[in-house]
Amino acid sequence: MSLIRRFCYLLLVTCLFVLWGTDITLAEVCPQGRYVSQAPDNIYNQINPLGNTPDVQAKGEKLYHWTAKPLPCANCHGISGNAKGMMARSMTPKPRNFSCKVMMKDIPDGQLFWIIRNGSAGTGMLPYNKLNDDQIWQLVAYIRHFSK
Repeated sequence: MSLIRRFCYLLLVTCLFVLWGTDITLAEVCPQGRYVSQAPDNIYNQINPLGNTPDVQAKGEKLYHWTAKPLPCANCHGISGNAKGMMARSMTPKPRNFSCKVMMKDIPDGQLFWIIRNGSAGTGMLPYNKLNDDQIWQLVAYIRHFSK
């Protein structure tokens, strides 16, 4: 491939990323250095009572990408859970990177449940207190798949 063709190809790919709103310069940070409040002990140590079946994950996927309120999780956490959603660019601190295995292995199900339910002070994470317990546990199951 000639040098001019390579340059044109690179320019085209870069333009497509910009048009799609993807920040190709944003390196993934794993693990992310930040502190969030810990859930009370009776919640922190809970294991997802719904398990991690394909049906539970499918329901969590629907919530994550389309139906969770106040807004779908993918808007901030990204379609692949890597904290590169369309709203993430303007957020400080950045949303949690669910694809980071090093970090996710140390966060218990109960902690994820509690943060989803109550939000996280000092971040853009809103409380999802309109979701029922089963819906939050479905989200926890789906979020876990990003770091597998």
